Amino acid sequence: MNGDERLTRAEESYENAVFGGDTTATEPAHRDLDSLEADLSLARGRLLHADFLHRREEDPGELPAFERAAELYAQLGDARGESEALFWLGCFHQVVRDDADTARPLLQRSYDLAQHSGDELTRSYAVRHLGFADLEAGDRASGREKLEESARIRQELGFLPGLAAAQLALGQLAYEEGRDEDAAELLEQARTAAARSRAHGVLAWIDAARVRI
Repeated sequence: MNGDERLTRAEESYENAVFGGDTTATEPAHRDLDSLEADLSLARGRLLHADFLHRREEDPGELPAFERAAELYAQLGDARGESEALFWLGCFHQVVRDDADTARPLLQRSYDLAQHSGDELTRSYAVRHLGFADLEAGDRASGREKLEESARIRQELGFLPGLAAAQLALGQLAYEEGRDEDAAELLEQARTAAARSRAHGVLAWIDAARVRI
């Protein structure tokens, strides 16, 4: 059997159980396949979310994919995986369903797990969207602080496309607050980061924002 090593181990476990008579051979294989299913569910959900961002039409498979991933990672005790799945669950409710009340505790749990497991990238995503939730609720100070935290993490990671998106959000916020010079500087920094990483999608967002501003 070709492909993921977890499938290879499952095939070996099957042969050991059936042909070798090992009555415990399948136990680790089930765990391997749960891990594989979790990864596949998360990957599928992310693709469906990307489709939503382009088409603005909810796919009925997106929410179940993220829910299944979160469930399996939790069963496996994989805090890092669970954190990422919970972020995407929160993002789904916030972005697709426009339901901040459902999204916020999922995003907070994702942030806490990411911090505990050392997953700085997921933490940057979770705190970014917690910042958006604060801004939507009218708490500009807390929202700005969270967006700044996300930008700092992404800069430390060298995650330039994400840094550009973070600087864009901060630039838009600065403009809304009447800080025009700060807004212009942040948008220029965002454009530089996006251009360096060839993040053409983010560049389009930045250019659209600069026209509005």
